[in-house]
Amino acid sequence: MLSRVAERIYWSARYLERVENTARLVGVYDNLLFDLPRDTNISWFNLIKINSCIDTFSDRYKVQTEHNVVKFLLADDTNPSSMLSSLKQAKENIRTTRDVLPQDTWELINELDLYARNHIRQGINRTDRHKFLNSIIQRCQEINGLFEGAMSRDASWQFMTLGRNLERADMTTRILDAGVSIMLQPNEGTRINLSQVVWGNVLRSLSGYMNYRRSVRTAIVSKKVARFLLEDEYFPRTIHFCINELESAAKKLPRSKPILQEIKTLKKLHYSLANGNPLDEKFRDYLNQLQINISDLNNALMTNWFAFNMGDHQEENLPLKKVTQKEYQFARQA
Repeated sequence: MLSRVAERIYWSARYLERVENTARLVGVYDNLLFDLPRDTNISWFNLIKINSCIDTFSDRYKVQTEHNVVKFLLADDTNPSSMLSSLKQAKENIRTTRDVLPQDTWELINELDLYARNHIRQGINRTDRHKFLNSIIQRCQEINGLFEGAMSRDASWQFMTLGRNLERADMTTRILDAGVSIMLQPNEGTRINLSQVVWGNVLRSLSGYMNYRRSVRTAIVSKKVARFLLEDEYFPRTIHFCINELESAAKKLPRSKPILQEIKTLKKLHYSLANGNPLDEKFRDYLNQLQINISDLNNALMTNWFAFNMGDHQEENLPLKKVTQKEYQFARQA
């Protein structure tokens, strides 16, 4: 297959997953507002920090309010990782690869795009935000369900698997970071069990609450939730599961040795949650290092498989030559 087609399939999977995960990330904070007392100190600006968008946000907005943060994450066209920006990119990549994707994909992505743009005010305003975010997530899952049931497990599928799981692993680290950052904020006067509420919502935002209860067989405990989302080998949104999927997909593609080496480096990263180690700034540093390594893996994918048209350069069928163009910009890199 042409490297350009492979690249577009990879990015269509990443952008579609980013649309869903951005809705999930905003949903973490939105659900907390319903569960916590009004005087609880929760800064929406943490979501900007977690997504490494401080400079972009500051150029666009002067006040760090909930409305501005949610608008920036969901609808702002100056933010290349906003939900609508990601959806636009996903739609364009799917449009140009319709001949290798299931027939109904184009119709479903158009319906998702129309719904998101016509109802984006519901997402920005608090009143109907929960309904809007859930609808976005469900429509993304509908498209992914079509891929699961109607795509041949050929090279196209492997590149889609790489894109989906790399983006999913990245966002799982960010949602974990969101939970830790909330717990590190001063809330001495809170009269409820803040830890259970926060980490319960973290699990629900990843559709992992029931899986956690069946697997861990205990109440919501912060360290056990973090360990579950990092190390569980069966739930499809844990770091461990995503890395295994990345490795499996890479092994089925030609010239995968550099990619497998990056994945091996990623697998070596470990943070011990035993011996009383708290979920503190050191744990957040570990999550940040995971994100850096995921970015390195993305860059390795770019240089190893995805060729570019330069002048009269003709694309090659797989196996591919390495890219000679300057380093490809990672859309979420700070």
